[in-house]
Amino acid sequence: MSKEYEKVKACYEYCRKVTDFQPRVGLILGSGLGNYARNMKVECEIPYGDIPGFPVSTVVGHEGKFLFGTIGDVPAVLMKGRVHYYEGYTPQEVVLPIRVMKLLGIEVLFLTNASGGINQNFHVGDFMMITDQISNFVPSPLIGENVSELGERFTDMSYIYDQELREIIRKTSEEEGIPVQEGIYVQASGPNYESPAEIRMFASLGADAVGMSTTGEALAARHAGIRVCGISCISNMASGISKEKLSHKDVQETADKRAKDFERLVTQIIKKL
Repeated sequence: MSKEYEKVKACYEYCRKVTDFQPRVGLILGSGLGNYARNMKVECEIPYGDIPGFPVSTVVGHEGKFLFGTIGDVPAVLMKGRVHYYEGYTPQEVVLPIRVMKLLGIEVLFLTNASGGINQNFHVGDFMMITDQISNFVPSPLIGENVSELGERFTDMSYIYDQELREIIRKTSEEEGIPVQEGIYVQASGPNYESPAEIRMFASLGADAVGMSTTGEALAARHAGIRVCGISCISNMASGISKEKLSHKDVQETADKRAKDFERLVTQIIKKL
């Protein structure tokens, strides 16, 4: 048994002592979805700090706990708050929650986040379905000893974001009357916002939005055989595109303004998964 898998197994075993709930979908709540639990029939909560060896979020607005329950008739586990590479955690620690959710039973991982718009056809407050990602600017969580209990050493990443799930997002967007852009997401390390020169570089690589999370989580999920989909809320236009100074407060305010639509869209998508 690999050392990394031992950590995952210990976290899983603690969760199983608390609840025998079997989730099918995992949802990571980004900025703007902090109150999403009101759309869920919650059966059990487990604070991250109660789980031995589990990383704890230090970011304001990221509460830090698992919520187990149903969304419609779909059994799900929510991460109310994620951890980030910029908080000082290793890439492997950042994705430990995804691996724990795999052992708990999830088949689909739904990623959400707030991001900066690079595509100049986007506007603040838009939603963007992630069609692909660029993760080269942060270390891969798959570096090091392979967690062979979860996946193979060299994992194909041709379709990180599941095509069938993307079609469900498109159809749900139309049905709910909530427009969704589509694009490629790039992760930077943070916690500083990117420079205008960095944004121009990302744009030249084909990126449509930038953030400080998500890509490592998607890589770990695909390594473990979990299907992945994701939506970003464009909470600001990136540096150099916007002439305004960037602040986390503004990002949070935009995400909060779109929260109800974001919640409705995510809920209807999950009901179809």
